[in-house]
Amino acid sequence: MSVRVRIAPSPTGYLHVGTARAALYNYLFARHHNGVFILRSDDTDTERSTQEFSDDIVASMRWLGLEWDEGIIVGGPHETYRQSERLGRYQEVAAGLVEAGKAYYSFATPEQLETFRNEARREGMSPAYDGRYKVSPAEAEERLRTGESATVRFAVPRPGETVFEDVVRDEVRFDHVQVDDFVILRSNGTPTYHLASTVDDVDFEITHVIRGEDLLSSTPKHILLTEAMGAEPPTYAHLPLLMGPDGKKLSKRHGHTALAAYRDAGYLADAVVNYLALLGWNPGDDDTVVDRAAMIERFELDRVSKNPAIFDAVKLEWMNGVYIRGMNADAFIATVTPLVEEDLGRALTADERAVLAEMAPLVQERAKKLTEIAPQMRFLFAEISYDETSWQKVMAKPDAGRAIRSAREVLARLDDFSTNSVEHALRGMLETEGLNPRKGFQPLRVALSGSSVSPPLFESVAALGKDRTLARLDAAAVAIDAAS
Repeated sequence: MSVRVRIAPSPTGYLHVGTARAALYNYLFARHHNGVFILRSDDTDTERSTQEFSDDIVASMRWLGLEWDEGIIVGGPHETYRQSERLGRYQEVAAGLVEAGKAYYSFATPEQLETFRNEARREGMSPAYDGRYKVSPAEAEERLRTGESATVRFAVPRPGETVFEDVVRDEVRFDHVQVDDFVILRSNGTPTYHLASTVDDVDFEITHVIRGEDLLSSTPKHILLTEAMGAEPPTYAHLPLLMGPDGKKLSKRHGHTALAAYRDAGYLADAVVNYLALLGWNPGDDDTVVDRAAMIERFELDRVSKNPAIFDAVKLEWMNGVYIRGMNADAFIATVTPLVEEDLGRALTADERAVLAEMAPLVQERAKKLTEIAPQMRFLFAEISYDETSWQKVMAKPDAGRAIRSAREVLARLDDFSTNSVEHALRGMLETEGLNPRKGFQPLRVALSGSSVSPPLFESVAALGKDRTLARLDAAAVAIDAAS
């Protein structure tokens, strides 16, 4: 049977990095086996589902390059891939299970269920509801006829045990004493996650369910439902949870958890894909930087770890820097030019584009995020303002004014304003003034760019040109005098 896998995010929030990792593993597994990757929308929670979240899921998946073969937007042989449009199918299955005696209408009240659970805990028994308040089919029919509402619960066979081989976690056993007679249809006729997800997996012929470990306890319910529908359960693979660097479950206290936040913060999609792939999967050969083709070639579920994976934003930033430095020059310039223009609020002139192309490699070798680039290059194309922190740290020092005036003097004498000529003149200035590079060059950097963080100094001076360089040194000297 051909591999068919799915990812089924709920549009009740932005795509989470954990869901993105699960989507990536499904995608890699499908591509490795020449199978089908499906994107489904689990949108039965109509009160919390929004178009904004749905659009974010689609945009984030496409940004990562995880193109799906069937599902929302692209369609496929199974008609709609939105659960909100399949309510009739879920109700049909629930009714069939009731008719077959594998599910029943439940009139148990919240008070009865709470009493049962409290008594079970006091007696050291499982608090999983065992159906003790179930009524006969005839009584259920009569109560429904008179307008009383009821849920539909699945009748878990007891005694019994569900055993399955998880590709990641090996053999897993669930004693049915620990499994509720769980609700599959609410009293308002809407399906629970257990019913909707299982029916979709059966109908869409899913062969492998690759999902987070947090859903492991749902698996016996889904297997029982699948078997009750007369279908063969898929193969399960439950992925390790994502943790923060402190060893606690990844949450907003560790930073951004929405994938879009990393796109907006200047991360490259390929870097994020590489990093997510390594959160629980070993590509072999101690490789850290692995391109997409190699991931597809090597990916197998039996190389996924059981242990929790640490999502470390610092390591992701390092990985992003590796990918930025690995871009060829033309691709990098094409990527950053619109970012610089957006930052300036205007298009670059032809001469300015030439300057950007000249300076881009110097910024590229230092950048960790794309969002760092436009601010670092802004001084080349616009008037500057002084960063307050940089000013206090550098320009308030006693040698700053001397360095700026001396640099202005030696640069004013240059006819050749090339990088080499500028470097020779400024290093000579250091020697004359008895200044080390930090004391002599940092004030120049702030004077010319407004910040202590900028591209290399000599190249920056040459790119600015003589007139603008001298004007900015003059303005900085005046500002230093005014602050004295």
